[in-house]
Amino acid sequence: MKKSVIFILLLCASFSINAQVKYETFQSSKLGEERQLKIQLPRGYNSDHDKAYPIFVVLDGDYMFEAVAGNVDYFSYWEDMPEAIVVGVNQYGKRFDDTLYSEQNSLPIETGAAFFEFIGMELMPYLEKNFRVGHFKIAVGHGETANFINYYLLKATPLFQAYVVISPQLAPNMLDYIPDVLGKTNSKTFYYLANTKNNSESILQMTQALNTDISALENENLVYHFDSFENPSHYSVPTHAIPSAIEGIFKVFQPISKKEYKEVVLELDDSPVLYLQNKYETIKELFGIEKPILINDFKAIAAAIEKNELFEYYEELGKMARKAYPETLLGGYYLGRFYEEGGEPKKAMRTYQSAYTLEEIGGVTKDEVLERADLIKQDFGF
Repeated sequence: MKKSVIFILLLCASFSINAQVKYETFQSSKLGEERQLKIQLPRGYNSDHDKAYPIFVVLDGDYMFEAVAGNVDYFSYWEDMPEAIVVGVNQYGKRFDDTLYSEQNSLPIETGAAFFEFIGMELMPYLEKNFRVGHFKIAVGHGETANFINYYLLKATPLFQAYVVISPQLAPNMLDYIPDVLGKTNSKTFYYLANTKNNSESILQMTQALNTDISALENENLVYHFDSFENPSHYSVPTHAIPSAIEGIFKVFQPISKKEYKEVVLELDDSPVLYLQNKYETIKELFGIEKPILINDFKAIAAAIEKNELFEYYEELGKMARKAYPETLLGGYYLGRFYEEGGEPKKAMRTYQSAYTLEEIGGVTKDEVLERADLIKQDFGF
């Protein structure tokens, strides 16, 4: 078990080497002391000075930063999530003070209240001023700090849009506060909760109770996922939970998978092209990123059109493909299929012939479009 965890950490660390990691000392008036920060900037940060990025704020940064930063760099390298900024806050020797809460209402008091204000009123404004921070913000915590990040969820305007809550040592009243606010949230909120069977009995009971209550909520603005791992210890579970959390939070950003194709796209009651449009509009709304439509996703929608014989949707798909990849024959091929199945063979033949001069892409070849044009010509004697 220990060897597998070490391997994962080494793999993530090797990817982080190519990202830009900065170490800064932040003088906090709220805390009355300095606090050490670790900041990883995306690989492409210096190549596009107008681009803004999602940001991960990682508590327990003295040991959690590398696990998050490595995974973020790895997932973004394979384009399964957008590039992102990762900031770790060092809490070594300060964890108890930073997470102090009232026994009466479970909310931060004294040094805990100061740390709460430090994150929200000092650190975040500093990061937004000095780095290209986008709208989408993710908080990550473990144990006591996993409880603490929930306090930002309780604000009238939550500071973060996503919460990665790993084996939380929850304050008693949080079992009521968290489901209540998640049930009422009117903006898209991602909530990931994880434990391990090797957690203490108190953590197991609290996370299971919290999972039961959140799972019962019906709120279309809430994206919730829970993992209960079998073998990791309390201290190694973040290495398992973090990649799972990233996959869940950024699911819409990822290419259409075989599972999504079979269980969602093929079962749609309305247009699969509309599904594709909504997917990329959601990416823009959530992450502020104009992501080009992937060839993989065009092919998935085209396959669904063929499988369900919904050929009328090829017209809109063809127009989208021409706009996204104007130098290729993809759009012309889809429009040709629209005309061919729609009873307009002459238009189909001419569309295939015009597409022949463009570049091949996504497995659609010049030979294929020319063959389709020739078959139409033979069948109808044009």
